This record gives sequence, structure tokens and C-alpha cells, in this order.
Amino acid sequence: MERMADPLPLEGRFPPLDGATGWLNSPPLTPGGLRGKVVGVDFCTYTCINWLRTLPYIRAWAERYRDDGLVMIGAHTPEFSVEHDEANIRRALKEMRVEYPIAIDNDRAIWRGFANQYWPALYFVDSEGQVRGHHFGEGDYEESEARIRQLLTKAGRRLDSERLTVEAHGLEVGADWSNLKSPETYVGHEKAEQFASPGGAARNTPRTYALPARLHLNQWALSGDWTIQAEKAVLNAAGGRIAVRFQARDVNLVFGPRARGTSVRFRVLVDGQPAGQASGTDAGDKGEGRVDEPRLYQLVRQPGPIHERLFEIEFLDPGVEAYAFTFG
Repeated sequence: MERMADPLPLEGRFPPLDGATGWLNSPPLTPGGLRGKVVGVDFCTYTCINWLRTLPYIRAWAERYRDDGLVMIGAHTPEFSVEHDEANIRRALKEMRVEYPIAIDNDRAIWRGFANQYWPALYFVDSEGQVRGHHFGEGDYEESEARIRQLLTKAGRRLDSERLTVEAHGLEVGADWSNLKSPETYVGHEKAEQFASPGGAARNTPRTYALPARLHLNQWALSGDWTIQAEKAVLNAAGGRIAVRFQARDVNLVFGPRARGTSVRFRVLVDGQPAGQASGTDAGDKGEGRVDEPRLYQLVRQPGPIHERLFEIEFLDPGVEAYAFTFG
């Protein structure tokens, strides 16, 4: 029998799920229909690196404890406009091997029902429909699994299995926090900071940009013909670049082609040289790749040592849309 942990808080009733605009992997679910089950509600959006790094654990808990009475539900609440597209969501989550139910929360109804503010956020609901705690962000996986096991035990389930050991790969590997000194960096003018191309940004207007003589840590810049919109920058002509000075093991970029069914070739440089051994999973041995769908791409994964470096991505074709850098 699972040893009982400390009592968990009462945080209110399980909010409605009927605001979902669609469901994947399941017919529509309701709090009433889930009575008697322990439920985890995981707020996610498929381009979010912080959620992607929690996904191995969410996926493993959903599978391991399903027969013990756990129902894991993903509430997919988009940040960027491309994440509203159900075809993009369906394709991305299938590639990520997500098989548990997903509520598509395009109108943020479920988000508001939980008064949520974060990606990722995990809420724990007991078998009587009470929210019994939450966890925001990455980490504390042992504590989250302990909460799930505690609620299952409280619901009368006998847990004979040991706690999980989870191994992550690729984008899902946890960040190298000890060396990470670069924050998420938005490219659209609505949230952009530390943009360093001479003359600044021209909002919603095509303009030819240039890189400055030097970028300081966490500054970024464009070169070539771009239009900077509210949530993204759109490349109008081949040969454009984005550069950022960073300190992190990984460099990731949320970007995609402007037109569905097209692709854009790119190459990645680190300190002016082909990425080589520092190439990420979405760049080849020489840092070359192709973007053919809107998602998060891992472009650099350094073998070490980690120190301040210059990242550049050059696009060999026009029509790319870039949203945000994240680091790990």
C-alpha cells in the first residue's frame, strides 16, 4: 500500500471543460463523467520548450497509471496564431507520441476556468472532483508523481508498482540550468526586447536590416529584407539572417514557412562557422536544414564547454516566419 504523504490543499471544484473547441484522442470529457477518476490537467502549447521538457513525464504517468484510475488531459492553449490550427496541433502531438486526451482550448475557456497563467501548468484533481494542488513550470517531477500516487491511493487504488524512471531525448532533455544565461527572446515587435539592428524596428513595414558590428549578450538582430509583425518576423527575400549572442547549451527557434506545403532551406553558424558538432537535432552535420512546418526547431546543442557565443541562421529561400528563440 502506498504510504500517505502530507495532506493536499483544497483549491476548488474541477472547472468545466465544455469550452474546448475540439478534442484529440478522446470524445469530449466532463468533470461529471470523470468522477471516480484521478485527473491531471496539463496546460500546454506545442511550440513551448518548457512544456516539451516536461512531456516525457506526463506521457509516462498517463501510460503507467491509466489502469490505476488516472486520466491525464492536455489542455492545449495556444500562444502563437499557428498553434490555433487543428491540423498543426494534431500533426505535432502525433509526432510527439501524445496519446492521452487533448482538449483544444483555442478560446482559452479552460485556461480561464482554472485561472491559469503559465505554460506548463499541471493541476491535480481527486476522485471526488476537487482540485488538490498544482505545479507550475518544469521540475519537481518526483513530487508531482507522489501527488498522483497519493490521490490514487486515497481513491482506493492499491499501487504495487515502483515510481517511474524517465529518460528524455532530443528536445525533451532538461535544460543545462547551471550554464543557461539567455532568456526566451521574442522576434515579433509586440514582445521583442534587445533588438540591435541599426535604426531599430519598422513595425509592419518591409525594411532592409543590417547586423551591427557587435552584439552583446542576449542582443539579437536581423539582416536582409524583413517585415516585423506583432508576433513574428517574415522574410521577404532570400539571404536574410537572424543573429543572437547567447550563452546556453541549446538554441531553439519557433519558426515555419509562410505558405503551407512549402519549405525554406537554412544553415546555422556558430561564431561565424558551420555548426558542425554543435548542430541540434533539426540541423545536419554541417548545420544545414529545411523548415517545412511551424514548430520549435532545435538548431544548436553544444557538446561543451558552454560560454558566450554568436548564433546566426541564414535562410536560402524567402517566406520564413520566425516567432521566438528559446534556450536550454
